[in-house]
Amino acid sequence: MHKVAIVGRPNVGKSSLFNRLIGRREAVVADLPGVTRDVKDGLMLYENHRIVLMDTGGLWSGDEWEASIREKAEMAIEDALAVIFVLDPREGLTAADYEVADWLRRLGKPVIVVANKIDSPKHDVYLAELWGLGFGDPVGISAEHARGLDELMERVLQNLPPDDEDYPEVAPIRLSLIGRPNVGKSSLLNAIIGSERVIVSDVPGTTRDTVDVEWNYGGQRFVLVDTAGIRKRPDTAVEEYAIQRSETAITRSDVIWLVVNAGEIGDHELKLANLAYDSGKPVIVVVNKWDLVPDKELKATERFLDEKLAHISFAPRVYTSAVNDYGIHDMLAEAMKLYNKWQSRIATSELNRWLEIWQMRQRTPNFQGRSLKMLFMTQAETAPPTFVIFCNNDAFVTRAYENFLQNRIREDLELAGVPVRIVWRARGAFKKGKKGEEKED
Repeated sequence: MHKVAIVGRPNVGKSSLFNRLIGRREAVVADLPGVTRDVKDGLMLYENHRIVLMDTGGLWSGDEWEASIREKAEMAIEDALAVIFVLDPREGLTAADYEVADWLRRLGKPVIVVANKIDSPKHDVYLAELWGLGFGDPVGISAEHARGLDELMERVLQNLPPDDEDYPEVAPIRLSLIGRPNVGKSSLLNAIIGSERVIVSDVPGTTRDTVDVEWNYGGQRFVLVDTAGIRKRPDTAVEEYAIQRSETAITRSDVIWLVVNAGEIGDHELKLANLAYDSGKPVIVVVNKWDLVPDKELKATERFLDEKLAHISFAPRVYTSAVNDYGIHDMLAEAMKLYNKWQSRIATSELNRWLEIWQMRQRTPNFQGRSLKMLFMTQAETAPPTFVIFCNNDAFVTRAYENFLQNRIREDLELAGVPVRIVWRARGAFKKGKKGEEKED
């Protein structure tokens, strides 16, 4: 699998081109400079080639992020076999464009100059100036209208060797970090992979889009997803869209790390946990910056966390510090444990043995003199584990009794920390008709 980087100054359409080539809206796009800061990977297939495209932040932006963005882009280009240098020729070549060109020459990678926003043949006159950059014949494209993309990809393929690798069919495990801004999600991701892959800053909202990082550990493939901090009320349209992307990342993940600070926990964290559980994903509460809690306050802080997180007490909890790598292995161990439980399947015979025990432990609900009778139980799905219970009348089921069964399933079937679902099915010789009369099957 070969890597190709997309670079250029801010607001020339790099992310629009990235989205167009991979065929889906993976990167946040806005008519503002500096939306993309970290390097975002995306897989595209073209003529039997599997290519990892890397969307980089705007270079020579002139803002506080300039050095960090250039550092991350240079790390991406080290692994790339070709570089797509995107420009907006209708604005003319700027000083930043020449700076990027000089920088690319020093890196020594094959460069394809791309003139974006060439929406029709009459705009081809803008290409002449780009010859002066010294990278050969520029390619005129329009990312918005999908014009010139085949010519661009033919130029890219000239720099790639034949793609004859065998790829594993097993999908990687997706692990996402979610939480409010500035709790240390990006620092934890960097600590896990042992590399400064994403930008870290004390400024809240540094990460403005989801960042997927492929990682292999002990022979197991992972995709680690760093998400934008989710606020209660986003300040800008870009931030609002980034939050939507973070919520989408939750639904695509296998396990969620909910990152919190010990002293900053409120209803917002519970809402994020419920969002993950509603999508059927297991959640691990990661209490970050644990090194900042004084030793004499550790017990009191743990009691505070127990109180604040009482509604999600079933979620495993790990204590971490991205600064000294404390608890990083615990994060991975808990994630693998929950993932295996999430994917587990339990034999029907074992389920029905437990069903009898549970009915003896707790009397079933009574409705107008008639009791709920659970007749049979089976597992219908995994990820999340979904159980179907056949009963005499599903209208007799109360929320309290269903909660009792969910707790018993988690404890007795060793599914602690995993969201489980129960589906009720009425079964018997008689069912209620439309007008309430008893009706024979």
